Amino acid sequence: MYRLRIILPALLLAGLFSSCGTSEKDRMSEELKSFIEDFEAEVLPLNRQAAIAYFDATISGKEEDYTHAADLELQLTRVFARKDDFETLKRIRESNTVTEPGLRRQLDVLYASYLEKQIDEKRLEEMIRLQNENEKRFATFRAVVNGKKLTDNEIEEVLRTSTNSAELEAAWTASKEIGDVVAEDILRLVRMRNEAARDLGFNNYHAMKLELDEQDPEEIETLFDELDQLTAGTFAGLKAEMDVTLARRCGIGPDDLMPWHYQNRFFQEAPKIYDVDLDVFYKDKDIVALTTQYFAGLRLPIDDLVENSDLFEKEGKYQHAYCTDIDREGDVRVVCNIKPTYGWMNTTLHEYGHAVYDKFNERSVPWVLREPAHTFTTEAIAMLFGRLASNPAWLQEVAGVSAEKVDRAADVMFESLRLEQLVFSRWAQVMYRFEKAMYENPDQDLNALWWQLVEKYQMIRKPEGRNKPDWASKIHVALYPAYYHNYLMGELLASQLHATICRDLLKSENPKRESYARRPEVGAWLVDHVFKPGRTMLWNDMIENATGEKLTAKYYAAQFVN
Repeated sequence: MYRLRIILPALLLAGLFSSCGTSEKDRMSEELKSFIEDFEAEVLPLNRQAAIAYFDATISGKEEDYTHAADLELQLTRVFARKDDFETLKRIRESNTVTEPGLRRQLDVLYASYLEKQIDEKRLEEMIRLQNENEKRFATFRAVVNGKKLTDNEIEEVLRTSTNSAELEAAWTASKEIGDVVAEDILRLVRMRNEAARDLGFNNYHAMKLELDEQDPEEIETLFDELDQLTAGTFAGLKAEMDVTLARRCGIGPDDLMPWHYQNRFFQEAPKIYDVDLDVFYKDKDIVALTTQYFAGLRLPIDDLVENSDLFEKEGKYQHAYCTDIDREGDVRVVCNIKPTYGWMNTTLHEYGHAVYDKFNERSVPWVLREPAHTFTTEAIAMLFGRLASNPAWLQEVAGVSAEKVDRAADVMFESLRLEQLVFSRWAQVMYRFEKAMYENPDQDLNALWWQLVEKYQMIRKPEGRNKPDWASKIHVALYPAYYHNYLMGELLASQLHATICRDLLKSENPKRESYARRPEVGAWLVDHVFKPGRTMLWNDMIENATGEKLTAKYYAAQFVN
């Protein structure tokens, strides 16, 4: 999971240029330049402090560290919420006289970032503190099974390996208890966010987030409807195959399968139904060393990033994974809880995919634009690399698995990757549609809505009589609102980028067997066409410039559905 904690608060009001011989266009441009200069002087050091404080809090889990991080975020946000500064930006923007592309782009990005924070200061402070309180609860929560506290890794291990239905149910049910802890506060946040969005002229917070993130809500819905149609039939066939295998494994009938039989808390990852155990390939491997070695072969070295990261479990530590760009100057850090498993190989490659995107930005690009073109474009890079954990060529060339073992398992490994993609695609439908509906009407029966969507898109039955806020146990619903759809868009772009690399750079006739290992030209192409442009252009323009087409689902469908 990627968490870009980039905050664009606070500009100091610049003086007006009043020379009689200066045109309005020149005056507005100079005012904006002065505005940005003051902004950078104030915000850059504060933003760095806030990013480090958050990183430290997630590592320690200490209440005082989370409080410190919240205080710094609030300090930044208060600057960002200044009414006079926003009015200055608005006036410059509405003059429509700033035409130099780079300067105009900075203006548009800053304006959208400021607009979101133009709400009541007390409400804003309450939202930030409530958000950070929920964050701490998730970071420190441990499921209790038979009197024993279990980490998320341990819960997933039980779900993945046990064949005892009672044991599986106990672990799954315990993992959902965090939902009861945070549900009420999540709904408080949802209502506060909606009030703020309506005050700013939007229908609700979900719609506002998409629009301010340069995404058209109607286009996103159309895309998800298209993906539903593309994947529904194929998924249904795979689901029937999956159910037979899982039922046999647990000694029950397919009609008796429940959510806890699918080897994952949310059925967001594919269960192991094929005759290949990808964990076997990694049980004696150094996950960090493999990741470091691989990126070095692309001439995208990450040794410095690894040194500054925190990669293994500890008490109280945040249990998931994320990457954070501390300063947009090369200080990029990753948090993981690595175990020698396929899942953590995938996650580590994923997070350092984010990291190289951030590290190899173009320092001459203005700070405001020196970040990924969009949230989902950095997700795409992370997914492009994360997929390699089950790639036959990567296993042989990087992980050192014998050619004989790889060849024997190659077809099954692709089927496993295909299953992963389709399982995740259906899960992403649940997340996107639940969040959208929740923000449209938070007063509806959300417990029932959650299971209606799970049953429709994932084809999993709700446990009889269950009426719990299971939706609230998903960390993204609680902490990263209106974000999850970007993961699936990232998968689409990852397939589009892979197709482009294989066709144009590698001239490959077998894309399934391409891992780019020791191919520095691939690293150079990504730097030049994806990383360095940053936000200097709209995300779809960047994609078209890199691949020759705007974002399309056809490469994803060709790779995993057709």
